[in-house]
Amino acid sequence: MREGELFERFLHLVRTLRGPRGCPWDRAQTHRSLLRFVLEEAYETAAAIEREDDRELEEELGDLLLQVALHSVLAEERGAFTPARVLETAAEKIIRRHPHVFQEAKVEDAREVLARWEDMKAREKGETPRSFRRQPWLPALLEAADIQRQASRVGFDWPWAQEAWEKLKEEEEEFRRAWREGRREEVAEELGDFLFALVNVARLLGLEAEEVLKRANEKFHRRLSSMEEEARARGRDLQGMTLEELEELWQRSKARERNRRRNSGFGGEENQKNQEQRGVRGDEQERTGEPGS
Repeated sequence: MREGELFERFLHLVRTLRGPRGCPWDRAQTHRSLLRFVLEEAYETAAAIEREDDRELEEELGDLLLQVALHSVLAEERGAFTPARVLETAAEKIIRRHPHVFQEAKVEDAREVLARWEDMKAREKGETPRSFRRQPWLPALLEAADIQRQASRVGFDWPWAQEAWEKLKEEEEEFRRAWREGRREEVAEELGDFLFALVNVARLLGLEAEEVLKRANEKFHRRLSSMEEEARARGRDLQGMTLEELEELWQRSKARERNRRRNSGFGGEENQKNQEQRGVRGDEQERTGEPGS
């Protein structure tokens, strides 16, 4: 079946779900009630990409596409716009934002593409080409990185991660001073400045702070679950154990993880080489990143 026919069939399924004989749950949904599902599916798609799992990615992209179709059909029911118009608008934007591909414009490199993209985007939104914008709906770490990239485009940026690291140490000392002196109102502000500076270091290393923290969360949860399993195997409960006993379980969990990595080859020479390539000139990678919509 051709792609166009498949998409028409997909939309028909969604319209059926929303129809008189459809699913009560789907019929009850609104744009706002579905908001959390858009975010969840986007994050699950990102997780599949992070895990480099093609089968999972195929499924999650379908789930994400379902959210696009649901919102498009909801808008169609309200008389706002149609699914066809969503596709037309997206196609028009791709063509308009890529004159170096679909017209005769010339560009030197990816950096110039990004600069032109931002200029066109600003004009379309009635902003000046260098207007700074916030995206408060983003998770805080992603928003911080986005603001920093905007500052970088006008030259307000550290040239290398090492300089940003020195600024991080300065923010750390200001936080410690407020903490020591008991200035409670300033503690939260200084901690926020410290976190913002830490995101900057990650960005200049070519890392996405949101992804890095997600991986750390996953690692901690995995090790905590491993501790719980071992405690149960001993007939114990974590809540009844001393801090020393918990620390022993933690170290054993870490050791098991290291052994699994060695046995599976994960984290070996090739992986280390890939990590180094990502970080050596991370600042250049982030400055020439894919533009937003």
